[in-house]
Amino acid sequence: MTVHILILCTHNSARSVLAEGMLNHLAARLGKDVRAHSAGSAPVGRINPFAIEVLRNAGVDTSYTRSKSWDEFSAEGAPPLSIVITVCDSAAAETCPVFFGGSGGQPVKVHWGYADPSNAEGGDEGKRRAFELTRQAIGYRMLQLLALPLESLDRLALQAALANIGRN
Repeated sequence: MTVHILILCTHNSARSVLAEGMLNHLAARLGKDVRAHSAGSAPVGRINPFAIEVLRNAGVDTSYTRSKSWDEFSAEGAPPLSIVITVCDSAAAETCPVFFGGSGGQPVKVHWGYADPSNAEGGDEGKRRAFELTRQAIGYRMLQLLALPLESLDRLALQAALANIGRN
C-alpha cells in the first residue's frame, strides 16, 4: 500500500517543491512505495525557477510540479495521508485543514524547518547556491525517512522517529 506524504510550505514554490521532488526521486530509486505531494496555505501559483533548476541538475523529474493549495488534500478523493511535514516556520504555525489518513485516521505531523533559499544574498549565484544546499539538506532527511519501516511503525513510534530526523 502506497505511503502518501504531504509536504507543506506557505507559498508552495520552493522548499516544499524541493522536498516533494527529492522524496519522489529517492523513493523511486530505492524501490519504495512512497508518494510525496506538496502544497501551500497561500500558493503563489508558480514554482521558483531556482527550485526547478537545482532539481533538474540533480536528475529529478519536475514535469509534474505545480503550486497548489493544501485544500486539495482535504477534499473528497484526496490520497490517504500517512505523514504531513511542514518545511517553513510560517506553515508550521498555521492551523492546517483536516487531512485524512488511511482508515480515516489523522496523519502524523512533523516540522522540519529550512531557511527560505529565495531570501539568499549574493544575486542569482547566491540563490542558486542556497537552493542547492537546501535541496541537499532535504535529500539527506528524505533518505533517513525512507530508511524507516514505514509500514510497520505504530503512530507514536513514527512520530518519534520523524521528530528525531528533524533534530539532525
